[in-house]
Amino acid sequence: MNEWTGIRPPQAVHRSPFSNMIQSDLLVLGSGIAGLTFALKIAQERPDLKITVLTKTNETESNTRYAQGGVAAVWDFKTDSYQKHIQDTLIAGDGLCDEKIVEIVVKEGPDRVQEIIDWGARFDKKKDTNYDLAKEGGHSENRILHYKDLTGWEMQRTLSEQADLTPNITVLEHYFAIDIITQHHLGHTVTRVTPGIECYGAYALNKETSEIETFLARMTVLATGGAGQVYRNTTNPVIATGDGMAMVYRAKGRIQNMEFVQFHPTALYNPAGDNPAFLVSEAVRGFGGILKTPQGEEFMKKYDERGSLASRDIVARAIDREMKIQGAEYMCLDCRHLDKEGFVAHFPTIYEKCLSIGIDPMKDMIPVTPACHYMCGGIMTDEMGRTSINRLYAAGECTCTGLHGANRLASNSLLEAMVFAHRIYLEVKEKIDATHLPTASIPDWNAQGTTDPKELILITQSTKELKDVMSYYVGIVRSNERLKRATDRLYILYKETEDLYHKTTISPQLCELRNLITMAYLITRSATMRKESRGLHFTTDYPDELGFIDLTIL
Repeated sequence: MNEWTGIRPPQAVHRSPFSNMIQSDLLVLGSGIAGLTFALKIAQERPDLKITVLTKTNETESNTRYAQGGVAAVWDFKTDSYQKHIQDTLIAGDGLCDEKIVEIVVKEGPDRVQEIIDWGARFDKKKDTNYDLAKEGGHSENRILHYKDLTGWEMQRTLSEQADLTPNITVLEHYFAIDIITQHHLGHTVTRVTPGIECYGAYALNKETSEIETFLARMTVLATGGAGQVYRNTTNPVIATGDGMAMVYRAKGRIQNMEFVQFHPTALYNPAGDNPAFLVSEAVRGFGGILKTPQGEEFMKKYDERGSLASRDIVARAIDREMKIQGAEYMCLDCRHLDKEGFVAHFPTIYEKCLSIGIDPMKDMIPVTPACHYMCGGIMTDEMGRTSINRLYAAGECTCTGLHGANRLASNSLLEAMVFAHRIYLEVKEKIDATHLPTASIPDWNAQGTTDPKELILITQSTKELKDVMSYYVGIVRSNERLKRATDRLYILYKETEDLYHKTTISPQLCELRNLITMAYLITRSATMRKESRGLHFTTDYPDELGFIDLTIL
């Protein structure tokens, strides 16, 4: 297959430098935990800097908001230790974690959690005022700080409120970033081996005016989240379309480990259909919930001695296998034996959601099915959040830092986002004064194209086809034949969509489809390259682990 890197070239006419542009010292794409943590830190340290944050819906809509379980951090040193958390992370990562990065995140994590507490985040406490630390699959100790089953929502609330109080942070809502600006847009030839690719900001579609605006910045931070919408069944919000990763790939940046897609084992099965699928937190199993067949038989002990508390990759594959063996559409999570008062106190949102579709968790088993949940691969970054493109940093789910390896340990993601947001802040505050805006003229975006009333129909159908291809052929269990079929189907969708992209007026839906196709291609290509089963990547053609293979898409 040919490499897919299409970028709509800017118009040939160059205007005078910086005309019709929005200039900032720092541009942040994304307003979740990674983006806002960085923005707050640098803004408070340097009130003289202008920080612009773009978000494609509203400020509080992000992947962060949907994180139920909590944030993992070593908090009680009487029973827990850094080494235990490190070891749990390494075991989950199945041999592909970067041990240096794991140590950094685990040891710096508690300080980052304390900072968000100091900003106003509320985590649940026991009656003795100590934090009510939970335990989730893959963790050897209770170390999950949480706010009921709305931890992400609480952390997002805290950060958004702080950002609103910080005068040199401007959050612009309903801006869709289309591409980062590099030398390519100045007429230079850029390849994946071109040394010194630089980022000067981004082109973004103002969804309220339908105009494409140019955002120029001395440094840019990508915090654009994951790509769960590439699959039919996902716990990710509809905004999770892999925008940041796709932009970096088109700009010739380095992407890594895209084959490792984490499927959450227990999304609520709702025959009526939900997008996103409602997540039944892993913390429910940590609280004592037991996975069973619809007939009431426990099955996880057949697959792992940890039973229902095994790591997510093992649990997801076990549920998938049991569903296929029985021809069932779901397995069940049994919470009927648990204390009702404690369950409702810890999981009020889950309890109410179940009741809303006619399920009483205290009387009925909860039907669950795996759903795409988290991308362990992404934009390759180093220990300071630097990407392969100069002036461009990245943090959060859009990145591949080396922390997660082949499988993310539960509740490590929010921790990772805060740690790397802090490290980017340390890096940027040292370099920002020596980094200047480019002196070359940045051209406006070429907005030529026609408005086709049939465009949305084509986009909607192509999106549906894409999700089906990925769900059927590049899901929890893969094979060479399935991956080959996916590759062939995806290339047809790619050609059709690129043709549409270059003929019609740009819309958010069309840009998201392009980004999702890029994500699907990268996941499928990476999965094809890995000739082994490891962590979240399981293939029937190579069922056994063959040894360390590190695959980077240049």
